[in-house]
Amino acid sequence: MDWPGLMRAGLYELRLTPEVFWKLTPIELRIMLGADKSAPMLTRARLEELAAQFPDGEPNGGSYGTDGPDRGA
Repeated sequence: MDWPGLMRAGLYELRLTPEVFWKLTPIELRIMLGADKSAPMLTRARLEELAAQFPDGEPNGGSYGTDGPDRGA
């Protein structure tokens, strides 16, 4: 973690007191700095969309079966 950068952001940009800054969790600080705006929440609909776009399996459409891939054993 970039603690000097986070401290500058919290103490100078957000004007938090040291006591308040050190009581925050990293997630709370990220939210206060607006980092949560960059990545939308992963909803079930978005997960299904990604699963359809990037299905599991071998690149050529094969399957491993029940025992996993053959590792040359």
